[in-house]
Amino acid sequence: MDTLTLKLRGMSCASCANSIESAISTVPGVKECNVNFGAEQATVSYDPEKTSIKAIQKAVDEAGYSAFPLQEQEMITGEDDAEKSARKAESRSLLRKIVVGGIISIILIIGSLPMMTGIEMAGFPAWLHNPWLQLALTLPVQFWCGYSFYVNSWKAFKHHAATMDTLIALGTSAAFFYSLFVTIFPEFLLNQGLLPEVYYETAAVIITLILLGKLLENRAKGQTSEAIRKLIGLQARDARVIRDGQEIDLPIAEVQINDVILVRPGEKIPVDGEIIEGTSTIDEAMVTGESLPVEKKPGDEVIGATINKTGSFKFRATRVGKDTVLAQIVKLVQEAQGSKAPIQRIADRVTGWFVPAVIAIAIATFVIWFDVMGNLTLALITTVGVLIIACPCALGLATPTSVMVGTGKGAENGILIKDAESLELAHKIKSVVLDKTGTVTQGKPTVTDYVTVLGTAHANELKLLRLAASVERNSEHPLAEAVVRYAQSQQVEFSEVKEFEAIAGSGVQAIVSERLVQIGTSRWMEELGIDTKALAQQKAAWEASGKTAIWLAVDGRIEALMGIADAVKPTSSAAVQAMRKLGLEVVMLTGDNQKTAEAIAKEVGIPRIFAEVRPEQKAAKVRQLQQEGKIVAMVGDGINDAPALAQADVGIAIGTGTDVAIAASDITLISGDLQAIVTAIQLSKATMRNIQENLFFAFIYNVAGIPIAAGILFPIFGWLFSPIIAGGAMAFSSVSVVTNALRLRNFQPKNLASKF
Repeated sequence: MDTLTLKLRGMSCASCANSIESAISTVPGVKECNVNFGAEQATVSYDPEKTSIKAIQKAVDEAGYSAFPLQEQEMITGEDDAEKSARKAESRSLLRKIVVGGIISIILIIGSLPMMTGIEMAGFPAWLHNPWLQLALTLPVQFWCGYSFYVNSWKAFKHHAATMDTLIALGTSAAFFYSLFVTIFPEFLLNQGLLPEVYYETAAVIITLILLGKLLENRAKGQTSEAIRKLIGLQARDARVIRDGQEIDLPIAEVQINDVILVRPGEKIPVDGEIIEGTSTIDEAMVTGESLPVEKKPGDEVIGATINKTGSFKFRATRVGKDTVLAQIVKLVQEAQGSKAPIQRIADRVTGWFVPAVIAIAIATFVIWFDVMGNLTLALITTVGVLIIACPCALGLATPTSVMVGTGKGAENGILIKDAESLELAHKIKSVVLDKTGTVTQGKPTVTDYVTVLGTAHANELKLLRLAASVERNSEHPLAEAVVRYAQSQQVEFSEVKEFEAIAGSGVQAIVSERLVQIGTSRWMEELGIDTKALAQQKAAWEASGKTAIWLAVDGRIEALMGIADAVKPTSSAAVQAMRKLGLEVVMLTGDNQKTAEAIAKEVGIPRIFAEVRPEQKAAKVRQLQQEGKIVAMVGDGINDAPALAQADVGIAIGTGTDVAIAASDITLISGDLQAIVTAIQLSKATMRNIQENLFFAFIYNVAGIPIAAGILFPIFGWLFSPIIAGGAMAFSSVSVVTNALRLRNFQPKNLASKF
């Protein structure tokens, strides 16, 4: 399956989004389609062997809209100049129409004051109430300012659909053409015993107010993508590249992999790379969320868009363009903003029948007031009011705007959320499973103790260390790296290794200098039938203090024991306290022995542990918690965590970990700080609360507004909803939903790390 992102044009409401989604979904070969009305984008998963991009575009065109493939580079760099110009032109056009419509509407309202108030006004310029003058004034508003409503309605009608534009066109046309009939044939109404009153001001004011609401809505929707623009704005524009011994300033688009780049204090790092000369401290807050500058030296990685604080250095470019960390962050955030949360399905089902239902209610309203009650004036006013006040836009914007702001806010805090479903599910988490190495701990174990069966004979210690390190050098396990680093610090030379084999969750073995060397856990030694009594007391003492003990056996006999400690991250204890304060069960999962696991768990305050768990068993442990009826989040950083991350309801990867783990996760914590888990859950809760508020406002607005506009209160209180008020309410309903979503920009994580 390929994934395609389309930029959409011509949508005016959530019903349009549903129409496009339905049209694309019917294309053979399309597996899934999500249309985001707020972002004006469609994300399509399709089989390229069964369909094509052109076929998908054709389906959108046939539905009455237009679609353009959004290239990956465009997603990273944001709107191109043509799109920006189009948006500015649209805003200017709307503003011109609002000004013209506003001036004419004021004149028409003044001219209609005696009719609306029923009061004779001395000295009032009666000529302003002349129906022919009002017709002349209304014509440009109805057919120039309101032109788009007619065009979009006709497009929808041709495709057997109805949208918000349909309601506006019907409502304003009813008021206008009724008034036109009265203007031309006033005697007809007089013969029926009715006053020949015109409602030109109703049509003009409604169109003007709705255009004003559309302008405000567009501007507010633009602010929902502010996080993306901030991220894109972090990019450096130029890079100082050293080529042929010369320093050349180049646009970052021209930087190539392996280019050597010079960065001075205070400058932005243009692309990702590895320092080859010099030291410095770098502010990575804008990417990782880490507030303190990080010390960097030769061999360390640097991230594009971060800021060099102190020293000058040279680095070699390793990732450029769309492959940089910042570009990938922007892409992930945009994909998340274009996704659809499960809660949005409620609004989708409603908007699917919304417009036809409103038209049916409007017809019923007219029939009741005119046929049953015999009141044409009330029939016209209430029918127009029903058509105008109904607003599917508020329902369509309720979820995506909050998701866009929420995922953007997550990125600002160093939390990358893969899709809206993950954002929604995170607030339901009941159990958090933490992998130990690299998650709770630093992930950089160090050999702290080393003893041999023969004691402190230095030559024998170095000989055995050479055998162990030579084998471990072929392994990528963090404990193996610790042994290799320790051997290097003792200036041990490595030997050639044959028949290397890694036994997952147990250890490694190989032939070194014609001798079988095996390094691993107590359980493995027992499985091999190797006696470990010689250093058993030493092992127990180390494990009681939280160290991991690994055995070294040569030719089937124990020769040495190493104690390895992995320091706990400074923030782990506070993060665990905060999670427990949120009412979450915190579980630690590790391949270490029970005693070591208990020591680490006690240090950070984790009450439940799964120890001596092999990599292939981790997913089963997550499944065990799920079978207890819990929504489970798994937090890990290694390749062996990927199955458990995929099994969990919400997989959370440490951004400092492997690409495989990150790919298998739903949420990525760029900084590796466990406090970000708490922030992610708090953000999920805040976003869901915001969505629920939006949906409540949208539903209540329509549920209460439509009956009131239909005149349900008139027989009781004699109170009627003016179509002008209905138009204003409709225009600002969407604005209020988007404005409420924008409150999420003020989200700040609560500090829950006080004493538990």
